[in-house]
Amino acid sequence: MSPKSHIDQIRNIGFIAHIDAGKTSVSELVLFFAGRLYKIGAVDEGTATLDWMAQERERGITITSASTSCNWKNYSINIIDTPGHVDFTAEVERSLRILDGGVVIFDAEAGVEPQSETVWRQADRYNVPRICFVNKMDKLGADFHKTIDSITHRLQANPVAIQIPMGSEDSFIGVVDLIEKKSIVYTDDETQSPKEGPIPEEFIEEFQNYRDVMIEKIAETDDDLITKYLEGENITKAEIKKALRNATIEYKLVPVLCGSAIQSRGIQPLLDAVGEYLPSPSDVPPAKGRDYKTGDDSTREPTEEAPFAALAFKSVADPFIGKLVYFRVYSGKVDSGAMVFNSTTGKRERMGRIVRMHADKREDLTEVGVGEIVSAVGINASTGDTLCDQNKPIMLETISFPEPVMSVAVEPKTHADQDRLGDALNKLSQEDPTLIITNDEEMGQTIVSGMGELHLEIIMDRLKREYKVEGNRGNPRVAYREAITSTAKAEGKLVRQTGGHGQYGHVWLEIEPTKRGTGFEFEDKVRGGAIPREYISAVQHGVQDALNSGPLGGHPVVDLKVTVVDGSYHEVDSSEMAFRIAGSIAAKAAMQKAKPILLEPVMKLEIITPGEFLGDVLSDLGRRRANIRNIEGHREIQDIKARMPLGESFGYANTLRSLTQGRASYSMEFDKYEKAPEGIENG
Repeated sequence: MSPKSHIDQIRNIGFIAHIDAGKTSVSELVLFFAGRLYKIGAVDEGTATLDWMAQERERGITITSASTSCNWKNYSINIIDTPGHVDFTAEVERSLRILDGGVVIFDAEAGVEPQSETVWRQADRYNVPRICFVNKMDKLGADFHKTIDSITHRLQANPVAIQIPMGSEDSFIGVVDLIEKKSIVYTDDETQSPKEGPIPEEFIEEFQNYRDVMIEKIAETDDDLITKYLEGENITKAEIKKALRNATIEYKLVPVLCGSAIQSRGIQPLLDAVGEYLPSPSDVPPAKGRDYKTGDDSTREPTEEAPFAALAFKSVADPFIGKLVYFRVYSGKVDSGAMVFNSTTGKRERMGRIVRMHADKREDLTEVGVGEIVSAVGINASTGDTLCDQNKPIMLETISFPEPVMSVAVEPKTHADQDRLGDALNKLSQEDPTLIITNDEEMGQTIVSGMGELHLEIIMDRLKREYKVEGNRGNPRVAYREAITSTAKAEGKLVRQTGGHGQYGHVWLEIEPTKRGTGFEFEDKVRGGAIPREYISAVQHGVQDALNSGPLGGHPVVDLKVTVVDGSYHEVDSSEMAFRIAGSIAAKAAMQKAKPILLEPVMKLEIITPGEFLGDVLSDLGRRRANIRNIEGHREIQDIKARMPLGESFGYANTLRSLTQGRASYSMEFDKYEKAPEGIENG
């Protein structure tokens, strides 16, 4: 690697897209052309550098977000290749949190696909500026113009083409650069540089139309340029590039390029666009957080002079060197071996070895500064933790993850596997915030909860391969919830007299339902010292204990407000434990009275199917209690949007395959919890 580039030359980018749009293939070519690889890996052959897990190579999909870096011209580019499958949404979520820009890849034939919308919304949530790359221009049915239309209408974005393709399908030979006013023609020999030259006659009219639209769109984002444009003055290439860069960073425009990763076409101009239009760490707003000591809002400027602050966004158990913690530096710099403060846990940590990752390979560093994405060996930090200067501590905004919606019971095959199973699952859950491990004491089982069937299948596979633990897996179970539908009031009292000090706690609680999705609220309305202040938090903990197991089927209870209104205490016998138990008793009694209901997770479902199978697919959805929201036709292809209870989705992939001769595809993601109809099994 060349010496560390200046902060303005750093680009932290992620490749994001629907599954099979070609993210990993584009990443491989980027690394090849940037001199990081000497041989291009292939996803289909299981040789892709960034798909380094055995499960990724077998399935041809990305499961974990891999990190690498390269240099292109005078830019230093840190790259995260993210998964496209909705079951691994946590990997996309945490990657977007720490990236400055994104390259969104679309399949030229399919356009905007279901998961494209999901990752686009995630990027919107984190205000990530992005550019688009329309891949697979050589594919049958490739349509650059239709893809741009779908970006406009389905994503409500403002795309601007800065290239147009020269031909499509079999006749795709290169691109026309609308800003540089030149053609770039590729040969079948990947080692040969593309030929640059004037625009062929047959593309002149299309070039002029697209260039006029591009200049108008760019001018609209810049006060000086719009005046020149309206007065018919010439706008220079430098002015176009500067205004487009500002508009991209402010997310007023999304530049669109095109190419074919499988034919190695269009990748060098994409790398140029990453450097020219996506932001550096100094172009994005200062990192927000709270002052560790005062709790006041605080920020960290992206300069090396500012106090050190970094966010841990991923931890991995490496079989050779122990725990690896990936982190992004937002301000200041840190040396290998330096002491830092983990403001999330309140503990000091030694940085130990700092390494730059290249997929599953490592390169040692002595120091890192602003904008760098690296890993530390042996540091005790988890996803979302802030690592900072111990003299000026800050807590950066953390990362939020969706709740798991599906679970399976896992039992060790042999008694000897019991402890090893627990250790292995513990390590996996530290890596993956959407993997929740609980113990069912009654059944003597370990319950593993995750984002879907594929997610849980991969976890079981990793247990077997990486940790050599064999486990028996039960059938998938839906993660039901319970809620209340009316207000109620109840008393909780604990009076125990055993020689010496007894136990005394007494509370009155009121509970009421809240809007779906608001979670748990707690309020203290005790007056006149009926319950001393120091026992109120114990009451709250007791209530939360009770909410873990609802009155209908022992599922967690959500979306309610609990208010402590009264109670009494004993000067000698009262304790925190007594009030915790009293709070739990009162909450359980109140929930019984408050007309509890069962909630089931409902999924957003999108199915792309040939029109001839539409009737069969709709009939099957009807049997699965699905609610059809919309059906759109594109040529011979039908796009069905629906909502379906998760409990009805088990085995859907196989059913859809058999109904459509394997020609349909679907995408499913969690939407919200809704009341389950009478008679649905309680888990």
